Amino acid sequence: MSNAHDGPERGFRLSDLIYDTRYRSLTIQIVTLILVMLGVLWLVDNVIANFALLGKDFNFSFLGQRAGYDIAQTLIPYSNDDTHARAALVGLLNTLWVSFLGCVAATILGVVVGILRLSKNWLISRLMTIYVEAFRNVPVLLWILVAVAVLTELTPSPAAYRGEHPAASMLLFDTVAFTNRGTHIPGVEFSRGLGVIDTPLAPISLNFLAFAAVVLLSLWANRKLRAHAARVQSATGLRPATWWKSALILFVPAIVLLAALGMTLNPPVLERFNFTGGVDVSNALVALWLGLTLYTGAFIAEIVRAGIMSVSRGQSEAAFALGLRPSRTMKLVILPQALRVIVPPLISQYLNLTKNSSLAIAVGYMDLRGTLGGITMNQTGREIEAILLMMLIYLAVSLAISGVMNLYNRSVKLKER
Repeated sequence: MSNAHDGPERGFRLSDLIYDTRYRSLTIQIVTLILVMLGVLWLVDNVIANFALLGKDFNFSFLGQRAGYDIAQTLIPYSNDDTHARAALVGLLNTLWVSFLGCVAATILGVVVGILRLSKNWLISRLMTIYVEAFRNVPVLLWILVAVAVLTELTPSPAAYRGEHPAASMLLFDTVAFTNRGTHIPGVEFSRGLGVIDTPLAPISLNFLAFAAVVLLSLWANRKLRAHAARVQSATGLRPATWWKSALILFVPAIVLLAALGMTLNPPVLERFNFTGGVDVSNALVALWLGLTLYTGAFIAEIVRAGIMSVSRGQSEAAFALGLRPSRTMKLVILPQALRVIVPPLISQYLNLTKNSSLAIAVGYMDLRGTLGGITMNQTGREIEAILLMMLIYLAVSLAISGVMNLYNRSVKLKER
């Protein structure tokens, strides 16, 4: 039986797009999208019109032109006869290299400092607090400039290593020299190589690929060993000793491979005016890496400290009651749980460090900003194209870092049963 107040259903009306809550949110989103697209089109049309007034067009053909400038520190072969695209690739690799080194060093430093800030030793905890507050509250550019000033002004010149009684001496059995021109470290040479694969980007050493494969297999085997030890501990309550087995698995295969390839070290040698041989690491790279590491490490230390403090004290008390030492309690109980709090803000610090690497231009290190966004842009006059391309590259790198770290965060987060 139908109710007396039921009537025929009303059809759709245009006024429903504004007054009906079922359609209003969609209407607002569509209108906003149209306005944004119109704004973008207006900007593009304005840029094209201004380019036409200047007699310019919008294209990326400049990337195929000869670069004509040198880059001191390169990870792949490069000469001034190469193209601007090759120079931009060299700059990108330099950016990725210093960012990777900075993230690794800052993470290690931040974890150590964050744990020491919670130390019961008053002096140690206060010293760590001074470090965190000093580096966190001073702009990173100033720390980079301080680092390059120390490396260029307080280190000796190559001439100081010359003579019967030199004013400076090399370190680590006369294999490392710090000078105001750069840091000179031993290079690696192989008397029996596996060959090289030539690719358009760079030659790939088969020795390196073999070493990387051995390292990855060793890590995989060590992980299987630790998983087996965990299963034995779960079944019997006793964990078998695995440290010597892990040491053999991790180091012996790599050492045997390097010995089979005839690896030797080529230390730097002082010639007339400078060191030759080995690897010359520019002071600009060291200063940039050091400044980014110390600055970002202070933020990571606070993240680690907050993550550790988020774990209930009862967890550590229970571990102590079971007889675990403080170091193993931190490693096996506290840090694994704190990672769920540490990783999300840690991603932001990795992204900040990568983007802050663009400050390399202040110390003369040729990264992406110095090549594509610096000399290339000035030589070609393609400001819009160079800046747009640089922005897209930084965006892609940041999204890649976020994606990798989000996958790791998903693996360590608390899983509900």
